[in-house]
Amino acid sequence: MENQEQKQGQAHAQGHRQEQKQQHGQERDPAKGSLERTTVRYFLKLLRTTGIPKLVLGAAALLSVIASLTGLVVPLMTGGLIDSFKAETLQGKTIALLAAVFILQAVASGVSYYMLAYTGTKTVNKLRKRLWNKVLTLPVSFFDQNRSTDTMSRITNDTNEIKSLITDHLIAFCTNLLTVVGAVAILFYLDWQMTLIILLAIAVGFGIMMPIGGKMYKISLGTQRQLANLATLLSQVIGEIRLVKASNAERREQEGGFERMDSLYRFGMKEAKVNAVLFPLMSTVMIALLVVIIGYGGVRVASGALSAGELVSFILLLFQIMLPFSQFATFYSQLQKVMGATERLRLLLEHEPESGADGLAVPVGQRDIVFRDVAFAYQQGEPVLRGVSFTIPANRVTALVGPSGSGKTTIFSLLERFYTPDSGTISFGEEPVSRYSLSSWRKKFGYVSQESSLMSGTIRDNLVYGRDDEVTDAELTEAARLAYAQTFIEALPRRYEMEVGERGIQLSGGQRQRIAIARALLRNPDLLLLDEATASLDSDSEHEVQKALQHLMQERTTVVIAHRLSTVVQADQILVLENGRITGSGTHEELLYEHSSYTEWARKQFQLGE
Repeated sequence: MENQEQKQGQAHAQGHRQEQKQQHGQERDPAKGSLERTTVRYFLKLLRTTGIPKLVLGAAALLSVIASLTGLVVPLMTGGLIDSFKAETLQGKTIALLAAVFILQAVASGVSYYMLAYTGTKTVNKLRKRLWNKVLTLPVSFFDQNRSTDTMSRITNDTNEIKSLITDHLIAFCTNLLTVVGAVAILFYLDWQMTLIILLAIAVGFGIMMPIGGKMYKISLGTQRQLANLATLLSQVIGEIRLVKASNAERREQEGGFERMDSLYRFGMKEAKVNAVLFPLMSTVMIALLVVIIGYGGVRVASGALSAGELVSFILLLFQIMLPFSQFATFYSQLQKVMGATERLRLLLEHEPESGADGLAVPVGQRDIVFRDVAFAYQQGEPVLRGVSFTIPANRVTALVGPSGSGKTTIFSLLERFYTPDSGTISFGEEPVSRYSLSSWRKKFGYVSQESSLMSGTIRDNLVYGRDDEVTDAELTEAARLAYAQTFIEALPRRYEMEVGERGIQLSGGQRQRIAIARALLRNPDLLLLDEATASLDSDSEHEVQKALQHLMQERTTVVIAHRLSTVVQADQILVLENGRITGSGTHEELLYEHSSYTEWARKQFQLGE
């Protein structure tokens, strides 16, 4: 048998992922338009449930209103000053009052912006924590179906769009709207005929913005998707850079990267085209409006219907309208981006978490684990386990053997409750494991895989990973000694404080395995899962790891996935899996005489010296 069980599990996951994309792609891809488009109401609900600082937001809004109102006062004061302007009547009191209004507006605007920045940053920080907490509670099947970098992009890039909207656009839109309404009311008071011309221009502007906003929404979704695609490629290639270089695949990955970057470039240019139409159109409308107002206003002044000061006030108020109105286009464009980002967050937030967070505490001690007619499939219609029934006796070693794809890794996944059986039950003693809380159930397990996973950080960080309580130096040293890791750790320059690098690249395979065994020892598990922990090691490393495993397996219920029969000949029970079924069980000697497939595997492996 070849050492491909882990690859088979990955293949199942990949197949499951592709199947889900084919069958449920419409549910998960908002760009295809099959999901109900996220509404502003949902976005506001998201902010409210996340815990936006309402008092700070209200104070920022109040200061923004003050800044807007003082901005409306300035044109009127300026116009009055012009109408009564004479050198001998120029009073310092009037100038001081105008300066005070300017200062009040500047201070109110500055403080308001700071408070809005605080609100946006605080809210997004809470939202990111909420999303991260949600991600950690999602079932393994979610990660089978969704790329990790896409999930990361939702937590980082999509939330940043929300921050930008709150900090730079949300209250600004409201105060700009107030400014426009107030300015239009004053304009009606000054000259209703010229005001009607302004309102006509505003209507034309909104008519331009609305259809363009819909295009921006679709472009935003596409841009976010392309960013996620690029991040996926970069993460994969950089993470496996040794494989890339060893395979001379630089050119291939370069072309793949360029292709994704070009896709992102094309979406960027689509957005640029929309903005290239939107902003000049808005500017043209505003400039044309200004020319008309100045020309028509000059006629009104000449006829005596309007004073020069009132015309100046009118023009200044027009600028008060032009700037906010031009910002309406930016706000509308940003709002469409945020709606696309919120829709992606919605799919994450509304996904069902792992079931079993609440439940009974697992009783202390060892009990038999019983599979009763358990069936499971990653994809509908393609069963991996077909009604298997067997018992894993407490304090004994049970080995799982069989060809790749027979379901060995799947049994491990079901034991750890990464997945739920489609039918049948798994019991710990007489109690179904589904009645226990996930946290207390998984605390009973120690897992050592063929390629032991290490987190970036120090050796100490990896040894105590998963322990909630304080680990003493004595415990750490004893676990390392029992795992035959103490000698090489003590020989390192920084010993337990040495950085292991990404995925433990600074350590050899045997060293990583012994770190993983020491970590399992520190967890003090009742149930031990070994996924061919010595398969990829040289003979010297394998000898050291085997000795460490003997310490780890003492007085524990152990389940071993075996690709090489020589590693399980001493097991108390060997289960043979073929095509998702248990076709034999017994000791090595019993199966040699009673199971034809096992006999054939043993003959090939031992004769070939495998």
